[in-house]
Amino acid sequence: MKKLLVFLGIALTAIGSAARAQDGGSEATSYIPEISLDMRGGFRIDSEYESGRFAGDDLNIDINGYISPHFSYSINHRIASSYYGEASGFDATNWLTLTYEVGDFAVTAGKDALLMGSFEYDAYDLDAYYEMNSPFYNDFDCWQWGVSGAWYPAEDQEVLLQIANSPYSFGDPELFSFAAGWRGAWDWYESYWTANLWMAGDDGLVKGVNLGNRFCLGNFTIDLDLMGRFNDVYGGYDIILAPSYNFGEWGRIFAKAGAETTGFADDWHTFFGGGFEYFPLKENKDIRLHAAYIYNDYTVGQMFSLGVTWKMNLTKGIKLLLK
Repeated sequence: MKKLLVFLGIALTAIGSAARAQDGGSEATSYIPEISLDMRGGFRIDSEYESGRFAGDDLNIDINGYISPHFSYSINHRIASSYYGEASGFDATNWLTLTYEVGDFAVTAGKDALLMGSFEYDAYDLDAYYEMNSPFYNDFDCWQWGVSGAWYPAEDQEVLLQIANSPYSFGDPELFSFAAGWRGAWDWYESYWTANLWMAGDDGLVKGVNLGNRFCLGNFTIDLDLMGRFNDVYGGYDIILAPSYNFGEWGRIFAKAGAETTGFADDWHTFFGGGFEYFPLKENKDIRLHAAYIYNDYTVGQMFSLGVTWKMNLTKGIKLLLK
């Protein structure tokens, strides 16, 4: 609670100061940060506990804004989490980035997700049903400090480079990760492809090729992720298929199935599930209700989940108070 009150105090001060500064100028760029509290919780029944229980998944604060027309920042911090467990300081920060963008180029520094060509991996935590994800997703330490660059050669096209701390460093300051990626979007297809190299100390180099593919046919979407990691200790392969159908502004039905094997043993894990999401508000999707069935032989076995995800727009609320 103390941590939440501190963040709310900072949010109130930042929005109030920026709003007063904005009123005094005529600049096109808005310096009022967009701040929200994001939360998901509900009721679940799973074969691990053999009973049902109510629980919260995550409570995050999300802050995005501009310092100048070319400098922007983004912060996402876990105030509470049943998935990640207890953490403090930067360990509880998902990302904290400063981006400089000019023309067709951008440079980002800070703590961020490692580039990885996978739409499963790319989803925001509260938009992912953890137990429906791959063992790699659940075990990989993706939030790392580093620097990345982007080049936008054409509309909806991105070429990406990144150097960051290695997820397999385990405190060793001299181990790094390297990534090159491409993201593209057309009317019917989106790509997110990367080539990865992670230093793993005495275990050598972990090489990765990750191909995220999204096919869009009207309201019907199919994600196909093909992922490979090559190393005697940390190697593995994933294939993930995730179709969904969007009913417009009010609902979405989704399914997912995947399999993963490790590179050092003939050990396959399977996971699948499906569910429905309902958005009761007409003006936005800040409230989402869900029902989902999940099977994962790596984590909880079988699970049935009913829950709600909501976003509290602090910027909108504080602006109203300051009027």
